[in-house]
Amino acid sequence: MKITTWNVNGYRAVLAKQGFDWVKEHQPDILCLQEIKVKPEQLTEDQRELPGYQSFWNPAERPGYSGTAVFYKIAPLEISTGLGVEEFDSEGRVTRLRYPDFLLYNIYFPNGGEENQRVPFKLGFYARLLDVCDEHHEHGENVIITGDFNTAHNEIDLARPKDNEKNTGFLPEERVWIDKFLEHGFIDVYRHLYPLSQGYTWWTYRMNARAKNIGWRLDYFLVSAPLMTRVRDTVILDEIMGSDHCPVTLELN
Repeated sequence: MKITTWNVNGYRAVLAKQGFDWVKEHQPDILCLQEIKVKPEQLTEDQRELPGYQSFWNPAERPGYSGTAVFYKIAPLEISTGLGVEEFDSEGRVTRLRYPDFLLYNIYFPNGGEENQRVPFKLGFYARLLDVCDEHHEHGENVIITGDFNTAHNEIDLARPKDNEKNTGFLPEERVWIDKFLEHGFIDVYRHLYPLSQGYTWWTYRMNARAKNIGWRLDYFLVSAPLMTRVRDTVILDEIMGSDHCPVTLELN
């Protein structure tokens, strides 16, 4: 099974660039999208679908903002949205798919915002999600969390850590939440498999950053520790353009 995550930074913008053509070659079984910035009723039927996939959309209430969507070949047992907190759920940030042996969370984590004004909101989101995941683990359920975490965990996860110590995405109070998830039974698949690799998944549009590879690793797969026996690999598809993020794939046996 191949699960791919991608922050598209505007679904319609990617469509306009034929930015989903790579899907035909890579053929993920599940494609998790974040920051779709569109409601499905704003799209034609053809625009809403990718050949060979069914889809589910969870847009934000606010137009042109946030939102998640999933495209899948393997139908889940059920699909649900949100974390049970209105201020988070109104932004369409969480879509959950239940499969027989795991729960898949497709998540667009909040950004800390200009002058870090939304950092408390972001930290509250992390806390609520961890509470939900703790409940899953208490019931013996395995979880895969994927999406744009909007946080680089450690210095190896961004090109210029010293320059960003006071910027959202690399604040100590944000980074510690990744630690907490790892302490609560999750494994960061990429860092586990590639402890010394400097793979990035996001580059600012400014300063020709992508060509210079001045990037951040913001897009993750965290999996419940028992699922690691099924993990074959994770791959950062940094050759795929169309967004300021690139897709990342998790391969499971």
